[in-house]
Amino acid sequence: QVQLVESGGGLVQAGGSLRLSCAASGRTFTRLIMGWFRQAPGKEREFVSALVWIGDKSYYADSVKGRFTISRDNAKNTVYLQMNSLELEDTAVYYCAAAARLVNIKSLDYDYWGQGTQVTVSS
Repeated sequence: QVQLVESGGGLVQAGGSLRLSCAASGRTFTRLIMGWFRQAPGKEREFVSALVWIGDKSYYADSVKGRFTISRDNAKNTVYLQMNSLELEDTAVYYCAAAARLVNIKSLDYDYWGQGTQVTVSS
C-alpha cells in the first residue's frame, strides 16, 4: 500500500505564501508522475500542477502559472508545491496524487491520492 500525506496548509492573507508538502511512504512503486489538485467548495477537483519524474518536467494550470512551483526531494520521497502571491480564488483543499503509469496529467486518473490539506486565503 502507498500512502501520500500532505501537509503545510493553513490560513494566509492574500498576497502571502505557503509551501505544501507531500510525503510518500509504504510500498515502493514506480513514480512516473506526481500531481497536485485542488477542490474548492461546490466545485470539481481541478488540476494545479504536475511533475514528470523522468526528465523533471513540470506543468501548471494557467491560473497558477508564474505563482506556484512544484519541486521534489528524492531523498525525502517528498514533493512540494510552493505557492506565492496567493489569491482568494486559491482557497481549496489541496490533494497530492501519484501515478505509476502514464496518464493524462490533468485528469483525475492517478493511482494514489492523499487525504488533502486545507488552504484558506483571506482578504
